[in-house]
Amino acid sequence: MMRTLKTIYWFFPIQLVLLHFKRFQVLLVFWFLLFSTVNGGFMRSYGANALFLSPEYLGDVSPVSTAIVGMATGIFLMSWNITTFILFSRHFRFLATTTKPFLKYCINNAILPLIFLVFYFIKVIQFSKDKELLSAGTIFLLTLGFLTGFVLIVSASLFYFFRADKSIIRRMTPVINNPKLFKSRYGQQEGKLSESRLIKVQWYLNSPRTIVRKTRDVSHYSREFIESIFNRHHFSAILSIFVSFIFLIIVGFFMDSRYFQLPAAASIMIFFAILISLTGALSYFLQSWSIPFLVVLFFVLNLLYHYGVIDPSNKAYGLNYTNRDQRALYDRENLLQLCSDSNVARDKENMLSILQRWKARQSEARPVLYIINTSGGGNRSATFTMNILQRLDSLCGGNLMRKTFLITGASGGMFGAAYFRALARLKAGSDPSLNLQDHKYADDISRDLLNPLFSSFVARDLASPAQKFRVGNYEYIKDRGYAFEQKLNINTRGLLNSQLKDLRADESAARMPLLLFSPVITRDSRSMVISTQPVSFLMKPRYDTSKMPPIDPDAIDFGALFARQDPMNLRLLTALRMNATFPYVLPNVWLPTDPVIDVMDAGFRDNFGEQTAIRFLDEFREWMQQNTGGVVLLQIRDRKTGGWQNPYESDDITEIITKPLLLLENNWYKMQEYNQDDLLSLSQNGMGISFHKLIFQYVPKTEDAGAALNFHLTTQEKRDISGALDNEENKKTFQEFRQLAAP
Repeated sequence: MMRTLKTIYWFFPIQLVLLHFKRFQVLLVFWFLLFSTVNGGFMRSYGANALFLSPEYLGDVSPVSTAIVGMATGIFLMSWNITTFILFSRHFRFLATTTKPFLKYCINNAILPLIFLVFYFIKVIQFSKDKELLSAGTIFLLTLGFLTGFVLIVSASLFYFFRADKSIIRRMTPVINNPKLFKSRYGQQEGKLSESRLIKVQWYLNSPRTIVRKTRDVSHYSREFIESIFNRHHFSAILSIFVSFIFLIIVGFFMDSRYFQLPAAASIMIFFAILISLTGALSYFLQSWSIPFLVVLFFVLNLLYHYGVIDPSNKAYGLNYTNRDQRALYDRENLLQLCSDSNVARDKENMLSILQRWKARQSEARPVLYIINTSGGGNRSATFTMNILQRLDSLCGGNLMRKTFLITGASGGMFGAAYFRALARLKAGSDPSLNLQDHKYADDISRDLLNPLFSSFVARDLASPAQKFRVGNYEYIKDRGYAFEQKLNINTRGLLNSQLKDLRADESAARMPLLLFSPVITRDSRSMVISTQPVSFLMKPRYDTSKMPPIDPDAIDFGALFARQDPMNLRLLTALRMNATFPYVLPNVWLPTDPVIDVMDAGFRDNFGEQTAIRFLDEFREWMQQNTGGVVLLQIRDRKTGGWQNPYESDDITEIITKPLLLLENNWYKMQEYNQDDLLSLSQNGMGISFHKLIFQYVPKTEDAGAALNFHLTTQEKRDISGALDNEENKKTFQEFRQLAAP
């Protein structure tokens, strides 16, 4: 029994697995990330598992898309084998005397890859069946596509190394057959080759004919001879990795073509392959100097960034970043000047004239004014918002946008609202036959945004040389922010591809509701209020200056702050992205101020847009009292009210350490809801008008069927969102809306 166990223990595949854990554990991090991602652990909230389990190419999940991912997986697997072969070859010198040593190494190093492939296929089948609702035949074709791509790359790689083996043998044979030449070039060193202290191998997998073979004693060979054979294989291996890196650069350079927009999973796999190779190269060539080298590299890059030699920061497309000497001062004095009494009075007068124009377009003498708040939440919120707005518009006879004066919110919800507003604008203008209730528009806004985002991050942000594009007179670098906007533009049929100046006249004439964006400034958590109209009156709350000390502004009028940077040139797509900049997924947008500031997702301060709406109502409450029959606040949210969803729970001892860190993150949106409910109740008492708040909430039918908070939705998630319109809470709210909207 013990002899059998020892034989298994000294078996080459087992020894290789142990060697991976003993040395260079950093390479196992890539496998851990892949297993965790596919299992729905790592980056689950971003929908990363869907990128691997349901890859899209040319807007569709097909055998072609899975074949591309299969090819990328093959590249990753071969990179893993090549890198570890280079790092570990000195521990198994017996392979140098065999035919096709790299092939034998791959066969014996297959335990971890085989486990991953089996695990991956299980997850793909489960995901395709339960989430994408695909038939068994379709799943089979997708799996076949993956295997075809995988086998193709692995076969091509092994063929390349077979040719390398023949070349090496051809060069080494004359030396081996000539004893004098062999001795002069590879003279034996004194003593035998020392055995590795980390690995001892007695048996290894050889070939289908002789499956298992006993290792050969190579102690009589000189070290120079063994290493010369391995070094020739190492050179061939490095060439193959270099080809992968060049391929990724080419993909990034031509990524504007839809045919080069590979599935994100494929780009990630290729990038991981390159990272493994670079990690192995650092370890192989620098040995113990690897860490000092990385530290020095970090300081050099930081120095170059500090002095502006390299600039990876994302920009607001349309703004002028070239006039550095005219950049706005971001300090207390300048912000107070922007919201001076004279500026506030001027901007309020402009907004009052727009309110009057809105009133003139209504059929009632004292019309009800509608305000729409829509929450963040990626594609699930965008899709739910579009579905809700379509039904509300139907219930009020196609006049929802005419009755609505203001739309506020965060992230994905504003995607849906902006798209619906653009469709309504098109219907009121050049296409009166357009059917706003057509379900294809909900399908549009639910389409994937995650694949191009991740693909661009890998192929452009990290690998490809900087490419530029123009908006008006200004140039910007193409990165994942640009790729995101381009895909959103395609998904929305080009209707959001405009600049603020293109929308200004319609908003000023009240032919369409005002859109207010409010991304958060990371420097001090103030809101950057983006609008086609001047809104200095929103920079701080209304209060009695004779009874309270001065209040500093907690919001910034974008147009006023960047008056010298052409603020109305800002793309609407960029404003939407700035309002939805979730950390790491999308890049923070840097703005031309002194000192420089950057903005991110509006949801970090006002996820429902309610705070902005309340401040607006408070500023114009006298006009509301005299000119309207009341206000209806329509709140569309992607989560249940009351703070009961996703309570913070932990039965792990690590809670002692993690709870203080995670408590705020887990309850952030709940605290916003509590505070805004309190603020609204206080404001309601002072409005002096009829006020109604109607809440439409996305509540999944079952907890495990709920849509993830990301920019990708599965077929099952889309159906669940559509079905959520008819839950009991929303049915009651729709009935209330009917009564309020009735003439």
